[in-house]
Amino acid sequence: MPLRGVYTGIAPMLRLILCLLLSTSALAQTEDVLQLYRALAANGLDRARVFRIRDATLDIEDLHITLNDGVMALMQPIDGHTTGAFFAGDGEVLVFPPKQSERESMALHTGSAVLEERFTTAFFRFSDDFSAQLGFSTRGPTEDPAAFVDKWDPAVRSLANVDALEVLGMLTRVTPPESRPQRFFHARLASSRLGTFDLFLDTDYEEQVFLAQANVVEGAFYYDMWAAFPMRSARFARSASQTSEQPATGLGRRDIAIRGYEVDARIEPPHQLEGTANVNIDVLEGGDRVLMFQLSRSLKVSSVSMDGDTALGFIQNEALQGGELARRGNDLVTVVFPEPLQAGQKLKLRFRYAGPVMSEAGGGLMYVGARGIWYPNRGLSMADYDVTFTYPSAWTLLATGKKVSEQESGGEKQTRWVSERPLPLAGFNLGEYVESSAKAGPTSVQSFAARAPSAEFPRKPTSMAGSPPVSRGNRRQQEQGRSDYVVEERSPVIAAHAPLVAQDAARAIDFLSAHVGPFPYSTLALTQMPGHDSYGWPGLIFLSSYAYLSSDERRGLSVGPVQDALYGRLVTSHETAHQWWGDSLMRAGYRDDWLVEGIANYYAMLMIRADYPDDVRLLMDNYRERLLGKAVTGRPMKDAGPVTMGTRLFSSRVPGAYETILYGRGTWLIRMLHELLRDTCDAPASGCADPDDAFFQVMRKLYQAHLGGTFSTYDLQRAFEEALPRSSWHDGRQSLDWFFEGWVNGAAIPRLSLESVRISTRAGKTVAAGKLMQSDASDSLVTAVPIYAEREPGKLVYVGRVFADGVETAFRLPVPASARRLVLDPYQTILRQP
Repeated sequence: MPLRGVYTGIAPMLRLILCLLLSTSALAQTEDVLQLYRALAANGLDRARVFRIRDATLDIEDLHITLNDGVMALMQPIDGHTTGAFFAGDGEVLVFPPKQSERESMALHTGSAVLEERFTTAFFRFSDDFSAQLGFSTRGPTEDPAAFVDKWDPAVRSLANVDALEVLGMLTRVTPPESRPQRFFHARLASSRLGTFDLFLDTDYEEQVFLAQANVVEGAFYYDMWAAFPMRSARFARSASQTSEQPATGLGRRDIAIRGYEVDARIEPPHQLEGTANVNIDVLEGGDRVLMFQLSRSLKVSSVSMDGDTALGFIQNEALQGGELARRGNDLVTVVFPEPLQAGQKLKLRFRYAGPVMSEAGGGLMYVGARGIWYPNRGLSMADYDVTFTYPSAWTLLATGKKVSEQESGGEKQTRWVSERPLPLAGFNLGEYVESSAKAGPTSVQSFAARAPSAEFPRKPTSMAGSPPVSRGNRRQQEQGRSDYVVEERSPVIAAHAPLVAQDAARAIDFLSAHVGPFPYSTLALTQMPGHDSYGWPGLIFLSSYAYLSSDERRGLSVGPVQDALYGRLVTSHETAHQWWGDSLMRAGYRDDWLVEGIANYYAMLMIRADYPDDVRLLMDNYRERLLGKAVTGRPMKDAGPVTMGTRLFSSRVPGAYETILYGRGTWLIRMLHELLRDTCDAPASGCADPDDAFFQVMRKLYQAHLGGTFSTYDLQRAFEEALPRSSWHDGRQSLDWFFEGWVNGAAIPRLSLESVRISTRAGKTVAAGKLMQSDASDSLVTAVPIYAEREPGKLVYVGRVFADGVETAFRLPVPASARRLVLDPYQTILRQP
């Protein structure tokens, strides 16, 4: 056999053997990390290190802990590291949040703006030897160390796995000497007044310090975040550099960037999904041995490999309990690497997984119960997607991206969807649909509704064709068995309204394209989603079944006027607006969630305003009423906190506050900013062609500047300040600090009134003077209030804007000579109490 023939025959075998050797070596190298994790997750107390402790202090940035008198046991050392301790006795903790909004959040949950609390037990977990920092004034053996360990060791072992992943990540990370210190510290304290609560310091987050507590209210689990803020040294470093950069958004460490996904998913209704996902990664910060990914716990990972041939170890869902699950928000897969990652390194990870992640809604509707975690990811982040689905031919599948191919064989369809631009996440829907379509310029809009009557709506008695209508009298006859005609039970026919849904979305696209920019994708698909909620992905919207009903059908289901306006007028436009605000442009962090909801909702309001002004007033009034109303716990909704609390508004203290504040107050805040720009257009002879132009120009510029990336509350403030007319300057400054500090980072809904108003004419000039009163708000709240003069009944003219600064503000305004009285904010442009 020629040498070449021998080589070509042996080479594939050599490559296979080499790959197997490399894979075996990599797995051997990761086994030490997996063993370290298992030891950390099962760590218990060390019987040889139990001490009597008195007057010991632990100062870690903003966390001040004093152990007055008691017993402390250190945890067993692992690989030379002590990573925890347990204390029982008398202790005290002091934490002073640096910002007013965080002190108010602390007060909501604890009754005090400052956490100053005595505790009786404390579980500590840390990534470096904090025990060495304890300044013991008295330290010696306790009388019966074995009894102490026997009593508390079971609780310590049950808590050990909660933080095992964080400690593992810190202990295995290799950082250059010049890098900032990496720290993780967790204290779980128990007090007689507050119960059990958590303190954290984690340098992997922008807000390194956070305090929280797990609670259950009416069967619902909450992880209440009491306060979150950058640690003291980070604040001082920023102050020393005199930087004007935007504040922390609450994001975690940006150690990697995911550039693209290649996913192959096989769907077997009603529940099963089997997937292979290739994740293309750029390493931004080197040194990590482990990376965490989100993936539904319903999907079991069978293997993870790197660059096609190196098998990697992984940990799935072993560490998720209670508060940790709430902190993370989703289930986890932690991938273990044989060596520390290097900055600039490019990886391709392949995950193989399967499980019952699909949910069946009935009536030929399927959906992904896990939404954005049906494939491994790190949360919202712009990336390219190439996704192939295989599923039964009888079903229709819609997905994010553009469908580039479709083939059918053996009773199965296979479709491939490729993103036209980077997307923040990917999703899909599956159903037996009736399709309708519409056009919005070059954009194709498709609406998909269940072919079968929806099982979620009760069946209503309706007379069959040709039979007399069912009146109260003849229905009684029917019940008594004396009717000579038949009554058929029918449910609303969802498919009948699919064309109207497509047309509504097409009108929304036309409106938003004219005022924001071209539709970001070539197509938009809207699919029916059971229940009251609607949400979507880029190019794909899950729309509540209620939006597919007529007003008569909704009223027949006891849907009130507000909900009828919401489903009939607003929701389709709102979700379509998210294609710009939220999908092609993401919020920067959890504190900016309100931006995408408030802006999308306000654009939807502007769109329907001309044809349905009464609905807009009804919805805005309802938002205000809900903010002023109370939660099931009896607390006022508005007191849950400002919009910048984001997901922290999901709390046991004020259940339901997230939607009420982000959608309601968020929409009002965007409206108030809009009104500041319209100020000069309201003045007589302003010459404005369209009073909305300035607002649309600001928002268009903001969108274009950040398209394909993220934007924050800070970015919104700067955009509006650049266009702020002089008449809306406060204290002579072209700044909106007063608005964003008092209104965006505040929660007040003030009461405003005019008092002691006098209108007088001297030297041919008519002037109105008086006092603008502001109550039910802090003394520091500033509110820009438009004032109008009434010349004759029903005839109002704008005369100026007065800044209510504190409780009482004196003003003087020139008014028309015919002015009879002044009217405060007659068009309800300010979120205020009625």
